Amino acid sequence: MPAIHIISTALGRLVRFACLFAGVSATAAQADTMGPDDFTRFDPAQARLGQLLFYDKILSGNMNISCATCHHHSLNGTDGLSLGIGEGGFGLGTARRSASIGSTRIHERIPRNAPALWNVGHKDRHTLFHDGRLQADPDQPSGFRTPAKDQTPLGLNSIAAAQALFPMTSAAEMKGHAEDNEVAAAFDVSFTEGWQVITQRVRDKPGYEAAFRIAYPDVNSAEDISITHIVNAIAAFEGREWQSFDSPYDAYVRDGTPLEPLAERGRALFFGDAGCSGCHAGPLFTDQNFYAAGVPQFGPGRKFDGNDLPRDMGRMETTRDPADAYKFRTPSLRNVALSGPWGHNGAYDSLREMIRHMCDPVTTRAKWSPGMARLPDVPWLAKDDFTIVAHGEEQQRQISTLDITPVKMIDADIDALEAFLHALTGETALQRPMGRPDTVPSGLPVD
Repeated sequence: MPAIHIISTALGRLVRFACLFAGVSATAAQADTMGPDDFTRFDPAQARLGQLLFYDKILSGNMNISCATCHHHSLNGTDGLSLGIGEGGFGLGTARRSASIGSTRIHERIPRNAPALWNVGHKDRHTLFHDGRLQADPDQPSGFRTPAKDQTPLGLNSIAAAQALFPMTSAAEMKGHAEDNEVAAAFDVSFTEGWQVITQRVRDKPGYEAAFRIAYPDVNSAEDISITHIVNAIAAFEGREWQSFDSPYDAYVRDGTPLEPLAERGRALFFGDAGCSGCHAGPLFTDQNFYAAGVPQFGPGRKFDGNDLPRDMGRMETTRDPADAYKFRTPSLRNVALSGPWGHNGAYDSLREMIRHMCDPVTTRAKWSPGMARLPDVPWLAKDDFTIVAHGEEQQRQISTLDITPVKMIDADIDALEAFLHALTGETALQRPMGRPDTVPSGLPVD
């Protein structure tokens, strides 16, 4: 069980810093850095095609949402919201709104925070989604364990490609509803039929055929395009576009370049007394495992058999094991300062408050208020957004499952940890090599 041990007395701090200045090796407590060889090598032509597909709304049921809607360049690969608006919305980030009338207006918020895409192409990635419902598994025909099971396409080039299959299957994210479009109606029959309808849409756009023929030697005509080609191209774009390993911390590890003093104090805490590296380990700063951190819940939740409350049971939804209740995947901390709000549902719009929570979940969640979430205004949903917060029994259940031992917090330590997390921001993080295209082959507008 992960625990955080922050020494809270002046004597403890003196001992800690005495050890640092007495010659304890700077490399004795650190994660690894990484470089280009640590990433899957994706074809540049496929990446250029993937850039277009990533920004093209043709992949959504009502052709009004693209992958970029929730993972936009201008928002550092995410949407800047606690819980996003997918189907039925328009605009980006905090300016995103829902149509107030019509069958396609938003029915519910997306129940989890949109994770950023930093380093999704790293070779060590083996688990994606907050509940880990997508995992690498060499025993599966596709190489991955996914919600589609034996309908998962073969030939996927990476876990990022497998992940790209599923937002288009979600009613709240991209699919919409069967009464509104043929994609949603097809997905209601099977995963395979839904992906076939989307693939045919792409085949029918003449501008795409030439790009696929350039990117894939086995594509000689539009009819050769498959859903595997589509998501492999998206993965190639994501895998090349969102690499980031030139932070001050990387310079510290590679070259011994000193961190700023406050960040250095935070590094010592992170890999030492604070115990953060127990879960945020390795070059990605995540062990890709699952823990119950007690982040305050709100929004629609994720209902399934036996879970009728507007809550999110996390890993338990995938495993159906009560021991996995409220557990969520450890997020990577690279460029974490750019990817708020924080938590599996974006409960904290302040990185500092997220750090406080991880140090002392019980105290911090007791002080949490709905105003700390970053939600676009949707009046017909607002009355139910925070009903679970007032459910006393549910709040007690969430607290009782904590995998983190609460400890007393010290503001100076929080300052230092926050400074260290900022030192994980890449120097060129805001300078992506490809960026947003001006147009896409479907002719649909580009956000």
